[in-house]
Amino acid sequence: MKNIRFLIVPIFALLLLVSCTSVQVLTDYDREANFDTFKTYAFYKTGIDKAQISDLDKKRILKAIDSEMSSRGFVKSNEPDILLSIFTKERQQVDVYSNYWGSGYYGWGWNPYFWGGPYSNSNVSTRTEGSLYIDIIDAKNKELVWQGRGVGSLHNIKNIEKKEARIKEFVAEILQAYPPGSDRK
Repeated sequence: MKNIRFLIVPIFALLLLVSCTSVQVLTDYDREANFDTFKTYAFYKTGIDKAQISDLDKKRILKAIDSEMSSRGFVKSNEPDILLSIFTKERQQVDVYSNYWGSGYYGWGWNPYFWGGPYSNSNVSTRTEGSLYIDIIDAKNKELVWQGRGVGSLHNIKNIEKKEARIKEFVAEILQAYPPGSDRK
């Protein structure tokens, strides 16, 4: 029984760590779009300019998208088949953890709490949860054909390398589902 108790704590900590770092991805697409015809891309500046994040983070996201798209065989072009745009959302999450131990009446004598009594502990933590949307627009008819959204915890990362790695992770996870029906997953 003691061995099981010693294993539960590290496993729980590992699951908590993994759940905090993962990116949840949701995608939607136009079923009538022929994704096989899309070979070239460009960024949709009008949409990107509206994204409410710093210009430095925009550059990091676009650089990560460039890297992912070129690794999949897409070519950046002045006359693209598709346009890529981004936008972001963020919200504060508040997590409250309460622990209550004990039945309330311990000890001897007239004061039931003298030797112990109940124990209550509450922890409150806040974290920022962010969403990165990547839109793919058919350049010929200017219609949205694919949208990917990555949702995950954003940490106040001061280390630039870690921030860039987190952005790359978001982009890679989202674009893993593009094009729909591909075997690149």
